[in-house]
Amino acid sequence: MENLEALQKKIRDRIAELNFQQPPKNLYQPINYTVGLGGKRLRPALCLLACDMFSNASDRALEPAIGIEIFHNFTLLHDDIMDEAPIRRGKETVHKKWNANTAILSGDTMMALSYEYIMKAPENIRFEVFEIFNQTAIEVCEGQQYDMDFESSHDVTLDQYIEMIRLKTAVLLAGSLKIGALIGGSDGSSADILYKFGEQIGIAFQLKDDLLDAYSDADKFGKATGGDIVTNKKTFLYLKALTIAGQEDRKQLLSLYQSDKMDPNEKVMLVKTIFDKYDIQQHTENEIDRYYKLALMSLESLDIEEHRKTELLRFANQLKRREY
Repeated sequence: MENLEALQKKIRDRIAELNFQQPPKNLYQPINYTVGLGGKRLRPALCLLACDMFSNASDRALEPAIGIEIFHNFTLLHDDIMDEAPIRRGKETVHKKWNANTAILSGDTMMALSYEYIMKAPENIRFEVFEIFNQTAIEVCEGQQYDMDFESSHDVTLDQYIEMIRLKTAVLLAGSLKIGALIGGSDGSSADILYKFGEQIGIAFQLKDDLLDAYSDADKFGKATGGDIVTNKKTFLYLKALTIAGQEDRKQLLSLYQSDKMDPNEKVMLVKTIFDKYDIQQHTENEIDRYYKLALMSLESLDIEEHRKTELLRFANQLKRREY
């Protein structure tokens, strides 16, 4: 079996071969720019890994995996427009480098291109792969809408937040694994187990991201610590604090998250003081660990040779230990 790093390289090499040069150039240049920005290429690599687990032939899933990566980058392109983000992976976002209308249209084209590559799945399971991908695409959009709705809502629950990150983040990891497994020849039950693993590890991944935003080495994390606090983002840490804080601390926390005019450093310090008082960092670690253990239980229940699970187990451990 191939390791994850080799599969990531395979994806990078295939991405480098993509070159959308046809006219109109102002439609396709932003697409070349976006897919060329880099990234870990984890989702398509996981698709190849799942295929390899059942077939020893990861290339069977290469073109659909590229479709997954194009789709993922499309979502980032449109997210940047909605968030008015100026930078993505250290470079100007498409709507800044060109303009918002160009970014919208190029993103729409990327969505269509992703389907073109998905439909290169083997003919015998093409429709099933299409259904999984299409449902995943819908759910990612649902998650993004919930995320935007939460910005103006004052009664978001922890369960609602977990469901939002399941949709926005986890289902694409899960769908990538399930598609790869089916292309590799797995039975439906095994593919469903890998989907569940992807959901659980995806939720743990996003919770870790929430934690790192507040408690991390800014140089390793690649952005300023406390960015979610400054922008009033209702993460797991904030919502957990609201559920267990005393009345006065809860009132202060709500007030801080309604303020857009405070000095950012002071705001982060005050919020983290409340977080620390209620041991929110440990509560978040506990929740990460819970989903991580659920993911391992799912992987353990997969009825294949143990050595075929090793690389996916290593991936899960890397996510749990990551510092950025």
